[in-house]
Amino acid sequence: MPCIKRDGVLIRGTFVSRPNRFLATVRLESWVEPDEGLAGRGAGWGCSATWSGTRGDTSGSTKGAAWCRDVSVHVADPGRLKELLVPGRTVYVTRAVGGSRGGPGGGSSLPGPGAARGGRRRASSRKTAYDLALVDLDGLLVSVDSRVPNELVFAALGAGFFPDLAGYPEVQREYAYGESRIDFRLSGPLAADCLVEVKSVTLVRGGRAMFPDAPTARGARHMQELARAAAEGLRAMVVFVIQRPDASSLSPNDDTDPTFGEALRAAARSGVKVRAYTCETGIDRICLDQEVPVILQAWV
Repeated sequence: MPCIKRDGVLIRGTFVSRPNRFLATVRLESWVEPDEGLAGRGAGWGCSATWSGTRGDTSGSTKGAAWCRDVSVHVADPGRLKELLVPGRTVYVTRAVGGSRGGPGGGSSLPGPGAARGGRRRASSRKTAYDLALVDLDGLLVSVDSRVPNELVFAALGAGFFPDLAGYPEVQREYAYGESRIDFRLSGPLAADCLVEVKSVTLVRGGRAMFPDAPTARGARHMQELARAAAEGLRAMVVFVIQRPDASSLSPNDDTDPTFGEALRAAARSGVKVRAYTCETGIDRICLDQEVPVILQAWV
């Protein structure tokens, strides 16, 4: 299975609220060493509660400070996530310092801070010191970083995970096509070029994964662009990456966004291949796992 690993240590916390779609408030359950302070960045440094010695041991002389207030956390997923981000639920965050990303010739790691869609890096202007990584849904870990599926598919392409796409030696990211940027353009001497768009899925109901969980005009436009590419003689594919293991199928979420559902069905009729895969999600890594059937008719 194609996997990408997490570089940093995850910090356990409790979800408190989501002031806006890109920001959450999380109450951390950890300790911080004096030289790890992030004063002024919402880390809770300067708390009055102190400890000495090793964690859980007050006999030593090394001093630090306990987390004692809520912190602001970046949410790299524009979806609603209402079924996941419930007050009191356990979540895991990663500190947004340093970080690395897998490159075309290197290893694969989970997206780091400052990472933009498609592998580019943007100048750091963030106001939060943490990224939301995982939600513990009654013992089931769900990845809620929408940058992760793109990196997983990139790793899968390099590993030959998709047999019918193995004959493409050139992989171009963020390919400009029409009015959109498609995640990948695959090129090779033996077949027509293939455009591949990746979608992140976190919503599962009754064993069926559903996309989207919030209206997405951009997603519908991507489906229309893929349909146009297929009509022009290119190969085209959309890959839905379900960032959890408990789905047995995938369908468009017509109740939430009927326009996207119709655009996806029209794209499929035009020759666009539609695939969906679950993920095995752990604390230190996430792996692309099983392909599941795509059911295009409206959810009943």
